[in-house]
Amino acid sequence: MRFCLIIAFWLINFNLYSQAEKKFNDTAFMQPVEVLAVRAGEKAPFAKTNLTKKEIEKMNMGQDLPFLLNQTPSVIVNSDAGNGVGYTGIRIRGTDASRINVTLNGIPYNDAESQGTFFVDLPDFSSSVNSIQVQRGVGTSSNGAGAFGASINLSTNDINKEFYTAWNNAYGSFNTLKSTLQFGSGILGNHFTVDGRLSKIKSDGYIDRASSNLQSFYISTAYIDSFASVRLNIFSGKEKTYQAWNGVPESFLKTDRTYNSSGMERPDKPYENETDNYTQTHYQLFFNKQLKRFWKFNTAFFFTKGKGYYEQYKAGRSLSSFGLPDYFDGTDSIKETDVVRRLWLDNNFYGNIFSLQHQKNNTQLTVGGGWNKYEGRHFGELAWAKVQSAVPLNYRWYDLPATKRDFSLYAKWTQQLFNTLQTYADVQFRNVNYTINGFRDNPFLKIYNKYSFVNPKLGLTYNSNDWQLYASFAVAQKEPNRDDFEAGITQQPKAEKLYDWEWGVEKRNKNYNLAANIYLMQYRDQLVLTGKINDVGAYTRINIPKSYRLGVELNGTVNFTEWINASANFTISKK
Repeated sequence: MRFCLIIAFWLINFNLYSQAEKKFNDTAFMQPVEVLAVRAGEKAPFAKTNLTKKEIEKMNMGQDLPFLLNQTPSVIVNSDAGNGVGYTGIRIRGTDASRINVTLNGIPYNDAESQGTFFVDLPDFSSSVNSIQVQRGVGTSSNGAGAFGASINLSTNDINKEFYTAWNNAYGSFNTLKSTLQFGSGILGNHFTVDGRLSKIKSDGYIDRASSNLQSFYISTAYIDSFASVRLNIFSGKEKTYQAWNGVPESFLKTDRTYNSSGMERPDKPYENETDNYTQTHYQLFFNKQLKRFWKFNTAFFFTKGKGYYEQYKAGRSLSSFGLPDYFDGTDSIKETDVVRRLWLDNNFYGNIFSLQHQKNNTQLTVGGGWNKYEGRHFGELAWAKVQSAVPLNYRWYDLPATKRDFSLYAKWTQQLFNTLQTYADVQFRNVNYTINGFRDNPFLKIYNKYSFVNPKLGLTYNSNDWQLYASFAVAQKEPNRDDFEAGITQQPKAEKLYDWEWGVEKRNKNYNLAANIYLMQYRDQLVLTGKINDVGAYTRINIPKSYRLGVELNGTVNFTEWINASANFTISKK
């Protein structure tokens, strides 16, 4: 029996920092407009948590971004490798990542087909993030995937006024090594700024063979004046992780807690390259404009390129399953062979977001939306076969394209009544078109589906003497994931619907912050797990007519001094 200490502590931490004072008086775009459009304001009637750059830096130890949110209410995280590096998962209010809307500077990040989020493709992205907001429940209207459990918005577009450099190195458990180089020009000539980052993370992982080799870069440059700004972000991540997503069987927990079944089909020893290999690069171009005294406009164009593959050793696979005939070697007819297969994804994701904001006296109105298109190719190649003569060189046994189009519009209105009461109204229209030209195990199943959703939200907030009380009702609807359609032409999934009721109270001052929230989430046609998984570890789901989740969230922070504080949160729920 093996014993390993799973403590994320860092033995080495170098920090070299220098700065030069710069003069810069233009403040119109110090707070990114594209983020204000999708985030909930301080008085919005929704449960939310905000993390500042200082708080992010304190928790950032090279683990995937979900581990930065581990101490926020109703959040549970998990790690395939067992140490938070590589593939990680997050659940908020019991819902998985495919039901959590994630945006990067207001731009959709969820994978268009699975609707999940794979932060392993953006290693050490947390080092470039300036702020995070987590909205629990449906929350305000956002861009991209439907929010059934929560939404997470990450911002990197804050302006750093002063020159800086930083080099951080860390070493910890399971040979985990993180190295990050950051730099920023500050404001040059009162208008220009450049920020950049290079990162590398390696780890052996806690689970057997669950190694990770991650690399990333981030570069951002902007032109800012008093009434307009243009910003270009380019960032990319490259990852190679040994597959560990099958989990540890219950029968092994007492005798071999680090057991990994991936790669074990090889008869003599585990296959050394049972890996996931993927590179994802993002291009974001923003334009912000102060139109008049009370009006602001923002638009952004984006393009994301992703390409990579799973490599797996499969024993005793029939040649017919790859569309190949039996092979005659001169003596016998061979029907099956061991193979190394690569399951490829090659995709483009591009589109536009925009928002128009009006704020005057006690009224705030935001109109926004966006469109995007996903173009994906799924294809499989046989990189090796035990009976190599039976398989053509670089043989590709399937090549299946898919597209998805998403268009949405929203309008948000807040009105301050008297000094203590604020109303909130929000409505979103969303249209989704799916085209799926077959699946690996069912190439003749074609899917052409269209969905149109109208999602209203209403709320009321009362503020007085450091107290805030709120109540809200919100509707969310979302389309099924790609894998849900593979059940068969007679078992096609339905779209899901959620009615979310929220009631909350907060007491906030400079010494402490206490909050309580009660929620009731009523689902219609919720897609739930069947307990079955396919041969790459993906779960299968079916619709159930009615379900619900009822819960209470408590959280609080006490500031003892300027440098000592304590926080805690507690959630109890029933479904």
